[in-house]
Order: sequence, then C-alpha cells, then structure tokens
Amino acid sequence: MVTFLAGFSNLLGAFYRHGNLCFSKDGNSVISPVGNRISVFDLKNNKSETLPVSTTKNISCLGISPDGNLAILIDEDGAAILVSLVTRAVLHHHHFHSPVHSVSFSPDGRKFVITKENVALMYHAPGRNREFNAFALDKSYYGPFDETTCIDWTDDSKCFAVGSKDMTTWIFGAERWANLIYYSLGGHKDIIVGCFFEKDSLDMYTVSQEGTLCVWESDTELEGLRKGPKYSERKKTEEEKKKREEEESNEDDDIEDIVGEDGETRGDVIKGSADTPKQVEGIKNVRYSQRSKHYFNKEGDFNKLTSAAFHKKTRILVTGFASGAFHLHELPEFDLIHSLSISDQRISTIALNPTGDWIGFGCSGLGQLLVWEWQSESYVFKQQGHFNNMNSLAYSPDGQYLVTGGDDGKVKVWNTNSGLCFVTFTEHSSSVTNVAFNSSGFVVVSASLDGTVRAFDLHRYRNFRTMTSPRPAQFSSLALDSSGELVCAGSQDSFEIFLWSMQTGRLLEVLSGHEGPVSNLCFSPVQSVLASVSWDKTVRLWDMLDSWQTKETLRLTSDGLAVTYRPDGQELAVASLDGEITFWNPQTGGQTGSIAGRHDLQMGRKETEKITAKQSAKGKSFTCLCYSADGESILAGGQSKFVCIYNIKEHVLMKKFEISCNLSLDAMEEFLDRRKMTEFGSLSLVDEGTGDGDGVALSLPGVKRGDMSSRRFKPEIRVSSLCFSPTGRSWAAASTEGLLIYSLDTSLVFDPYDLDMDVTPASIRQQMKKKEWASAILLSFRLNEMPLIREVLEAVPYNQITVVCSSLPDVYVDKLLNFVASTLEKSNHLQFYLSWAQCLLTLHGQKLKNRSGAVLPTVQQLLKSIQRHSDDLSKLCDWNIYNIRYAAALSKQRGMKRTAAESLSDEEDEEEEEVAMDSGGDEENILNESVVVEN
Repeated sequence: MVTFLAGFSNLLGAFYRHGNLCFSKDGNSVISPVGNRISVFDLKNNKSETLPVSTTKNISCLGISPDGNLAILIDEDGAAILVSLVTRAVLHHHHFHSPVHSVSFSPDGRKFVITKENVALMYHAPGRNREFNAFALDKSYYGPFDETTCIDWTDDSKCFAVGSKDMTTWIFGAERWANLIYYSLGGHKDIIVGCFFEKDSLDMYTVSQEGTLCVWESDTELEGLRKGPKYSERKKTEEEKKKREEEESNEDDDIEDIVGEDGETRGDVIKGSADTPKQVEGIKNVRYSQRSKHYFNKEGDFNKLTSAAFHKKTRILVTGFASGAFHLHELPEFDLIHSLSISDQRISTIALNPTGDWIGFGCSGLGQLLVWEWQSESYVFKQQGHFNNMNSLAYSPDGQYLVTGGDDGKVKVWNTNSGLCFVTFTEHSSSVTNVAFNSSGFVVVSASLDGTVRAFDLHRYRNFRTMTSPRPAQFSSLALDSSGELVCAGSQDSFEIFLWSMQTGRLLEVLSGHEGPVSNLCFSPVQSVLASVSWDKTVRLWDMLDSWQTKETLRLTSDGLAVTYRPDGQELAVASLDGEITFWNPQTGGQTGSIAGRHDLQMGRKETEKITAKQSAKGKSFTCLCYSADGESILAGGQSKFVCIYNIKEHVLMKKFEISCNLSLDAMEEFLDRRKMTEFGSLSLVDEGTGDGDGVALSLPGVKRGDMSSRRFKPEIRVSSLCFSPTGRSWAAASTEGLLIYSLDTSLVFDPYDLDMDVTPASIRQQMKKKEWASAILLSFRLNEMPLIREVLEAVPYNQITVVCSSLPDVYVDKLLNFVASTLEKSNHLQFYLSWAQCLLTLHGQKLKNRSGAVLPTVQQLLKSIQRHSDDLSKLCDWNIYNIRYAAALSKQRGMKRTAAESLSDEEDEEEEEVAMDSGGDEENILNESVVVEN
C-alpha cells in the first residue's frame, strides 16, 4: 500500500471559525470559512467537502461571484486568493497590504468592491479572458472617517453603499453619475452593522450596533441617474471657468485622476467631503430623507446587535444579537415575524439563500453553523465541532464512522462519507481523554478525567454503562480487547490500571505495578494480552487469561508516551520522551529496531518562548503512534505541524505530511519575525483593544464598554491522535485545526506491475476485440492504469464473469478484489461489480482466508462500500414507497370524487327527465283544453 501517496481529503470537526457565510447560486449549499480553509456543505444531499486550498492565515471574509464559479478568500492580513469553485484550484494571488473587512461582487459580476481601513476599492472582476493581473483596480472611494464595515449593491450594479464605524453610511456611484457622486447618511449613535438597498430602488435601510433601524427614501429612481460629462470635456469647462472667475483651484476638485510618472491613468479616486457635490446644470442631485426610525428590543447594554442580513425580494430583515437571539422583521413596516434564541453565544454572521427560505447563522464562540427554515420554524442543518482541543479519535471496524473526544467533555460520532456529526454524547463532566469502538462497531467507549468510563449504544444513542473506580481517579488511557468484553483504563494519579467487564459493568481487577502515570494502553489484536506504557520507563505486558499477571516487562531508555500493536499482533511500537520509536517482539521481549525521529518533528518557536526552536526541539517527542493497515509503515505525530510516516523495515522517513500552514496558530514558524521584535518583547504579545471581540461582553464593575480583563491567545499547533482506517485507504489526525482526513487518490498514481514492452493500451484493446477477457485483465493490471482497468472490466459480458474469475492467478485476485472494492464506492454499476466481488470471494475464498492479514483492509473497504450503497438505496426505496402510497391514495380519492360526481350527475339527469316528462304531460293537457275551447 503506497500510504505516503495519500493527500488531503476532508476536514471534519470544524464548521465555522470566523468571517462571513455565503450560499451557492442554487441555494442548496452553504460555504463556510473554517480557519484558513473553506468548506462546502451540501444541504440537500447532507454532505460536506473541504476545498484543497488554503490561505496564509485565518479567513476574515469571502465573496462569491453571482454565477457561483469564483470565490475570493481574504485572510486577516489582507492576502487574497482567487479560487475556482469548479476546478477547486487557485487562480490568482493578491495582497491588499492591510486587513480587509468585507468583499462583495456586483450583481452583474463585472466588478467587486473590498473595504479596508476607511477606503472602498473597486476592481474589475476576473473575466473569461486570460489576464496577467486578475485584479485590476478601477476606482478608490474615500469618505468615511473610520474603518468600513459592510457593503451592499443596487440590483443594476449602478451604485453601492458602504457602512462605517463612524456611524455613517456612504453611497457611491459605480460609474460617473452626474447627479450621484457620493452621499452620506447619518442618524445613528453606534457602528453601522448593515446597509441594504431596496429591490430596484435607491431607497435604503441602515442598521447599527445599538439596535436602531433607519429607513431612507430617495427622491430619484435608478432610471433617473444621469451620466455626467466626460472628464476631458468637464476639465476644459472647468479650466475656462477658472480663467474667467479664478475662484477655485485644482486641489478643491471632488474627482481626480491618479496619474503615474508615465502619464497613464492608474485608477480613479473619488473623495467625499463635508460639502455637497457640485450640481451639473440641468440635472438635479439625488437627495435622501429619513422616512422612519425603529428600535429593536434590547435586554441590557451587553445585548448588542452583531449581524444583519436582508432579502430584497421578500423584504425580510434578519438581525442577530450578542445573546444568541435573532429577529425576523418584514420591512418597511417593521412587523416582527418571530424572535428566537438559537445559541447562548454571539451570532457572528448571517446569510440568506437566494430564495429567502433558509437563513444561515455562524457563531464563532462555539464554532456553530446553523441553517434555519423560518417558514416552517425548523433546522435544515445544525452542526457544531469541539470548541476546545480534540484529544482522541478512533475508526469503526468497517471504516464508516469516526468517534472523537475533546476537552469540552463531548463524545461525537462522525460519518466519514458525509463528513457530518450525527450524534453527540454529553454525559461526561470533564475532558474526554480517549475513545474506542468495540469489535461490533455499535458500542463506543470513552474515558474521561471526571473519573468515569462510559459505554454508549449507537442503536438507541444512550449511555448504557458507567464504570468507575473504588477511589476517585483521572483516566488518561483506554483499551478494549478484540472480543469487546474487557475494558481497561489507566490512571494518571494512582499509577494503576482498572479492568471492567462490558457485560456487567463490574470492576474485575486493579492491575498494579507501574511506578508512574500510565500514559497509554493497547490490546493485542490476536491475543488477550494488554500492553501498558508508563512514565516509569517500562512497558508491561499483562496476560488476561493467566490471572492478569505480568507476562513481560520491557525496559525503555526514557519515559514511555505511546504504545501500539501491529495489526497482526507480531510487533509492538513504543514512543518515548527522548524522541525515539522502538520496536519490540512481544513473544520474545526483544527489541527489533529503533527510529530516532526527534529531528523530523521540526518544532516551531512559540511567541512566548525565550529559546530558539532548535533548542526547544530537544525536549520534544512523538506523543501518538499508529500502524498502517498492512503493517509496513507507521505514522507518528506530536507537538508539531508535521506527521511523519516511516518505513519499518528500512527504518527510514518516507514522507512528512504538513497538517497546517495557518500562521494564525502558534509555533508554526521556526524563527520569529524580527520586524515584530522591540526592546519590550514581541509586538504580538501586546494585547490590543478592550475585549470587544467575540463572545458576550459581560462588563466588569466600572467598565462602560467591553471587558478589560479579557485576553486573546493563539492556539498552538499539535497532533493529539492518529488513526488508520481499517480499509487501508485513508488515515485521520486529530489536530488543533480539527479532524483531518487524508485518503489515497489512486487515479493520480502510475504504479505498473511486471511491465513489459508488449504491455500497451493498444495491445490490451486488441485482446478485448478478440474477446480474450482474462488476458486483457492481466495486461491491464500489469500496466495498472485505473481508467483502462475500468474499461476492460466493464467490457466483460455478464455471463463470462464466473469464467474469467476462475482463470485468474492468485496474485491478480487480490488486485482485482481491491479494485472492485474501491470502484464500487463511487460506481453506479452496483449489480455488475457486486457480481465480480461475489465470484471472486466464492471461487477464491479459501485461499484468501489463508492470506487474511493482507486481504483484510480490502474486505473492510468492500463492506464499507456495500453498506453505503445499502443505506442510500434503502432511503430511496422508502421514499419511493411513500410516494407510491401517496399517489395511490390520491388516485383513490380522486376516483371516489369522480364516482360521486358521476352518480350526482346521473341523479340530476333523471330529475331533468322526470321534469321534462311532467312538463310534456302538462303541455298535452293544455293543448287538449285549447282544442276543446276552440270547438
């Protein structure tokens, strides 16, 4: 297995960090910034995907083009990348040289505006034409006296509005309008949170932080905007006026051109001033008047309005507050639709999908991402990661689920296919230190510092066992045997190992012998032998069948930190404090090899450290180990941004995976930036501001605004746990960034087997024409190109599958089964590939059983693929059954109505006939009477 060829696949455990949310063009997906990456959550199909692009620091804002093909990601320092959402590739890099507060594309997609400091910059949006510089500056707009906060465009892209911290809103023309150059709106007493145009109008709504809504009415429609005279003509007329009147100078002009040394125009600068813009003769300037002013209900000074969004078609205004509540109002009447509380943390951002049905909320305090359907008052999407460190993870036996435990005391179970959490257990009252699945995959066991070991049932989603020790103990390690009957947990303070029965929950034995805290436990996959490693520089092997006695004691050169068995149980790997990984034979107790990996960690220097990274690395080591599924390599991680993978046989480093390149985390760089160093220390240690950032501002006595005691800190990059998938095609790492999954992409790997000059695609297709299917399959596997193998397999007739499988050599049976297992996961030809799998297992089952150790990851992958398709098909079949029942009931109801209508019409016809007969008899009587009278 070429494990070192794995690449980043997905990011789990983090849904929102900081920045603004965006919906896709169809409104079915929400795009969320997660640290320095972005994740796309498909709300219809219930799946998530993290794009393989990243910025240098945490993303502060993002903008999506109207066609949904491009995204601009801007980090905290103002470094931007242009990303294609179609190809998932970075198209362009740009740096704005200062923090950017917001970015927004124009509705026609031709331009976009970014706001930084007190200026708004308008750029030409990247088009279909290839350009050397994708970001071409068009105009710079000055007006606000403080930092800008928000942007909104008119529907026809003629004007845009910018909100500011100076409590004003500025309206600028995207083109040179004669009657609207700039306009400033006041009326607020706090920072502008949102400014919104009415649909197809210049009328505006502005919302400020103290909870005030101002409704502004314009005396001019969008069609009333008039193009001003060209700059050259205006310049001539101004020069003529200056010569005649000599009253104005060039410095008083409101509109200027930035002209470079070569005389070329670099961009326009539109400066706003306190004076009213000059009025062009015959054209009346745009004027605004305040129609009304409304106030939101507030529950004290701390409950500030923190975010707002407006849907122009439905005129729905959504506002979020620092207390976690949000309000829905219908404008311009300001009618309250409903008011709800979705969290106890500050709502950082709000977004509405194009139809206005779904509302997306992001809470950076807890990392929550919520999508709310306001008409039915129900959640469409509700996810939250661990808001503290993630300490441990474990794969289920089939590789379909992942369980994680964190410092927040929560145990979360994730679906690896969708990337979403489907159950959270909150019974623990302190940090969860270790988690594990049992052999069936339906029971999760967790150990915690609260002194309990709990077992959770994944059928009923409940805590059915709680195991404790006779004396209070903090459990730092956990292990389950292969049968799932025995549960072991190691203690930090009492240096003992506690053994319980899963069936009864009773304490069976307390294993004593270690003279230091027990750092890690691991059961042998093939025997009832427990390996425990401790700070007392020993590894003890406990025999569970022989009165729980110590079978062997292995002496280490330093404190032991991690221990793990090879999947076949024939080797033991131990990580120690001196940075070494030692390998032992558990049968003989002899050491078989060692790897000195201290220098491979490449520690970074923290901002608070006084010594260099090279010196601090001498005291660092690996804290987690994990064997690959085939047992040929081992993964190692610790307090570093790197995960190292070693070849065990050769004892060499094969590859280092960089978990993160996010400089917003601490200990990322080996050397500190000298530009930030002063005689008083690093500038990054200086705490700026008064704590007006994230979270609800609970004021101290005597503090008018914010909490002077609040401090910000940068989390340190570290890898706390590693786990290889039983399928052998992916591995996961629990880190500061979240739960990272790396998977093997075989489509990009050219790995031929027994290649010869005659093995070419042309010769393979020639064998296919001759209908030599077995020969074509063998040649395609020797060339080992995945599309070609798929082409050959799908060309084999269905009735020839059994014949081809029976004639394959044993070497190619493993390869074909592995290919079928990986292809079945994404292919639509279910019956076809299931037939291949069935024939291979039926005809070669006994031989595969003899090589069970090597074939096990492939079988696990096959089970995972079959289970996934089974779940999808069962949901589809259930949905179809409900639809058919509904259609049958509807047709039956319509048939009854039709029958009733027909019977009613028949009765009416009979009544009409009777009336007609009666009327006919009357007419005859009248005629007879008239004849008698005439006679």
